[in-house]
Amino acid sequence: MANLKRSEIKVIEDAMAYPRGFGYVLDFSDATMAEFFEDEFGVDIYSEEYRSNGPSKRNYLTAFLTKASSPRALQVLRALWNHREGLLERDTNSEVTELARSRSKNFLEVITRLESDASSMPTDGIESFASDRTLEELVDDIERTLAANKPEVAIDHLHTYCTKKVTHLLASRGINCIQSEPLHSRFGKYRKCLEQERQLHDFTARALKSFIGLLDSFNDLRNNHSLAHDNSILEPAEARLVVNSMNSILVYLRTIESARYGK
Repeated sequence: MANLKRSEIKVIEDAMAYPRGFGYVLDFSDATMAEFFEDEFGVDIYSEEYRSNGPSKRNYLTAFLTKASSPRALQVLRALWNHREGLLERDTNSEVTELARSRSKNFLEVITRLESDASSMPTDGIESFASDRTLEELVDDIERTLAANKPEVAIDHLHTYCTKKVTHLLASRGINCIQSEPLHSRFGKYRKCLEQERQLHDFTARALKSFIGLLDSFNDLRNNHSLAHDNSILEPAEARLVVNSMNSILVYLRTIESARYGK
């Protein structure tokens, strides 16, 4: 879990009170807050799991943050920060914005503290990209494992996640994969799609080609150096490099897919 201090929860609540007041979360209505969490994180924010503190939007948010892993809490706080900054930019009431901005420093300090937490690792590329209970459980398990600072244990499920992600990207283009098709082969198909859809810079084209080799090696790691089988697992430092590399690829995929749909 994110292990937020009570003082940090108070800072978050104060920052989220802009512009509608304490008990609210920024300018969200019940409907738009539900859409925000569903679209951005694949989370049902109004589920019973997050109702323990009470039925206000503030309470749903704080219940979620106290139950979430550090990486997931960071994802949400960064997104809320960006949304809040956009609201402040459009607000012409100088007195209100001055007061709100005075609380921004403390809010950023909470984010910085979570980022510097030794147990947190970058997982911004790992997200629920479809309404799928198996996918949600997979994402939660990876985040819990990385939050516990055990990247070597996450290798197997991270490989499964990457396979589901690339398969989903192909399926969205009407391209199917057979079950036995390895991850790097699926990514090779996806790379060809990108080359047909857009003009890629030479660096990007080379990077995508190198990803195929990395993912082929990732197959070997999953089969011979993870808990998928009775293997000798990677050392934590090497596993951390693998996780960071895979996360970087996933972040790029999310970015290029967002551009494809104009988001």
